[in-house]
Amino acid sequence: MTYQLPSIPFQPLADPAAVVRAPGVRFTVLTDRLLRLEYHPEERFEERPSQAFWFRRQPVPPFHVKQSDSLVEIDTGALLLSYRVSPRGFRRETLSITVRATGVTWRYGDWDHHNLRGTGRTLDGADGAIPLEHGLLSRSGWAVVDDSDSLVFDETGWLTLRPAGKARDLYFFGYGHDYLACLQDYFKVAGGVPLIPRWILGNWWSRYWEYSQDELQALMLEFRRRETPLSVCIIDMDWHITQTGNESSGWTGYTWNRQLFPDPPGLLRWLHEMGLRTALNLHPADGIWPHEAMYPEMAKRMGLDPASGHPVRFDIADPEFTRHYFEVLHHPYEAQGVDFWWMDWQQGARLSESRRAVAETLDPLWWLNHLHFYDLGRDGSRRPFVFSRWGGLGNHRYPIGFSGDSVVSWKSLAFQPYFTATAANVGFGWWSHDIGGHMDGIEDPELYLRWVQYGVFSPILRLHCTKNPYQDRAPWAFGEETFQLARAALRLRHALIPYLYSMAWRFSQTAIPLCAPMYYEHPEDENAYLCPNQYLFGDQLLAAPFVSPRSEETGLSQAAVWLPAGEWYHFFSGERFAGGRWVTVYGALEDIPVFARAGGIVPLAGEESLAQTDPPRQLVLELFPGGQGAFTLYEDDGVSRAYEQGASSRIRITQTWEETRQVVRIEPAEGQTRHLPAARSVELRFRGIRQPEKIRVAINGSALSAETTWNEPASVFSVCGITLAPSDLLEVELSVTAGTLREGRDRRPERVRRYLRLFRLSSWVKKEIDARLPELLANPNALGAFAVHLTPAQRAALEHALQE
Repeated sequence: MTYQLPSIPFQPLADPAAVVRAPGVRFTVLTDRLLRLEYHPEERFEERPSQAFWFRRQPVPPFHVKQSDSLVEIDTGALLLSYRVSPRGFRRETLSITVRATGVTWRYGDWDHHNLRGTGRTLDGADGAIPLEHGLLSRSGWAVVDDSDSLVFDETGWLTLRPAGKARDLYFFGYGHDYLACLQDYFKVAGGVPLIPRWILGNWWSRYWEYSQDELQALMLEFRRRETPLSVCIIDMDWHITQTGNESSGWTGYTWNRQLFPDPPGLLRWLHEMGLRTALNLHPADGIWPHEAMYPEMAKRMGLDPASGHPVRFDIADPEFTRHYFEVLHHPYEAQGVDFWWMDWQQGARLSESRRAVAETLDPLWWLNHLHFYDLGRDGSRRPFVFSRWGGLGNHRYPIGFSGDSVVSWKSLAFQPYFTATAANVGFGWWSHDIGGHMDGIEDPELYLRWVQYGVFSPILRLHCTKNPYQDRAPWAFGEETFQLARAALRLRHALIPYLYSMAWRFSQTAIPLCAPMYYEHPEDENAYLCPNQYLFGDQLLAAPFVSPRSEETGLSQAAVWLPAGEWYHFFSGERFAGGRWVTVYGALEDIPVFARAGGIVPLAGEESLAQTDPPRQLVLELFPGGQGAFTLYEDDGVSRAYEQGASSRIRITQTWEETRQVVRIEPAEGQTRHLPAARSVELRFRGIRQPEKIRVAINGSALSAETTWNEPASVFSVCGITLAPSDLLEVELSVTAGTLREGRDRRPERVRRYLRLFRLSSWVKKEIDARLPELLANPNALGAFAVHLTPAQRAALEHALQE
């Protein structure tokens, strides 16, 4: 009996009405902008699903064909394909496609010089940027995926070789600059991104370190004592025996190190009781050696005499080995409480000792990701995922990604926002980085803090580093100031889970990732291609984290941020910014440049709900003025696949804005609500407004007297003391009788004084600048009187602070 994968509902055969044939070639119109182009001299075309493309049977779009013995033309309206029939098949002179959206004509063999790139296998050893693979999006308006050499699935769901021959199998994406449509159609033919478990979105702890069971438990208790929430605790490779006493390297292992972990089931049970999920680290490449507790069983199953001591070689290309690999090595640990596996594969790109023909081509990383994903979900109810490096096109179906062992440096941090957002160009939206950096470099409290702050606004926040006593990622390892700020960031991450999970659901439904490049929404604006360190963070926010050190002269970090047209509000301060321009943002250690759209609605978990990741009993809405807004809060049980049968809820939240009033509606939950709290406290925080004169609160049309607070220095008006059932409708209206509800105060004085306190500058000069502040506000050029005392960086910061 060989390993049987769960059945995948492949639909590899295109509708015959979408197919156009000519001697030696076959064209398939998958959508009006996505074509499959095949050549085989004997017309032995591949019908089976390939590694990337599973669902070729799509609704047939309208198209027209003109065909003669010498010419084939296919006109989809968006694309015009021209093929001059030739026994040599595809050549530059025989095959071309014109993209009508851009007027560009692609010819076979053209190199895409304007490709927007995709992602890379790993950041292992990277100190800054690495080259990225080509993606599916291009400023050229077209992209080509050459699928000719990929493997295909046989009738059992196992990968196998294509027939030998000079076949070509290409996919032409001709979407112009309609980038989101390109990704959405790619997901139709390749399969989409599954909805991840909700608890993945909390904070993770991981460290390559020889913890004992007592030490690891004490560490988790210390996080709790310090009110720093976690949702995942990973146990790195020292969970298993590493001193093997034989020729194996010790990197691969499947047997608990009982000297460090005397009671593994008890540890796993204790972690679950603490509200933590856990994973074990795997390096499977070395196979199973005689020191392993499972060796006798694996040897017998693979036809080896256990007394021989010969290792069981790792051969994931062999269905028989794969069955035993899961049944003997993994399933028993999952029964004990292991929630998922960290595939830390790094020992090669091919299987060197397999006797299977497919192993000559098979990338074991791609296959491990596929197999582990489907095996973890084998019972049909558990929501599966993997934690592994990028294996190549199609791996978006197997979240989440482990980006590898990056060097600790500002260059590494500065590359990660671009690296993460750009991966969306191949549908890979769930990267997890070693927050704080993995190895080498110079440990720096500011760098650590900025990395954590970036992690809050990244797909997955996982603290991790290598085995070095001088490197630690515990937030209290860098002193009290860093700890307080890092803890605030980590608590914010857990507060954001209602927003993040709604965006995870959106990703699974629409192909729009949590982190997306700016050009997704602004493809015709050149500025959108010039801001690699900022990105759209869900449908309400724009993030541009600080990724360079503070100036020694000003004590401030600095970033150039492009704000698209419209109004934007600083997420933390509520300060209003006019869009359609570049702005310079300065910030102290506690500041993170994140901006909300006008009319933005961001749901957060309340303070009392941060210790867990379930749908919160306390819900806080951060509300921003200046425009109409809407948000759909998606919730389900967070762990099972019951949502696929409708066990989920959606709560629509809307905001109506007029200059004198702001109205917020929380509508009754749609769908099933068993997973929701029976009663939920709700607080509405209106940012960037003046104190309203009238407040109206109503539940199901009945007026309610709610508690309100006004924080004048922060310009935040809060409405709280509201309890809602899932079936309730809440309306809150704030208004003024004249003028505008927007905040009208001048923030420049407080900004100047805040900067001055951080400057490395004579206190006397600071006092003199403050004394002349009214004059400087009226005439910023008067700052020239202090030119002899100010460095260029200080003067630039003050000039910025004095701007309207």
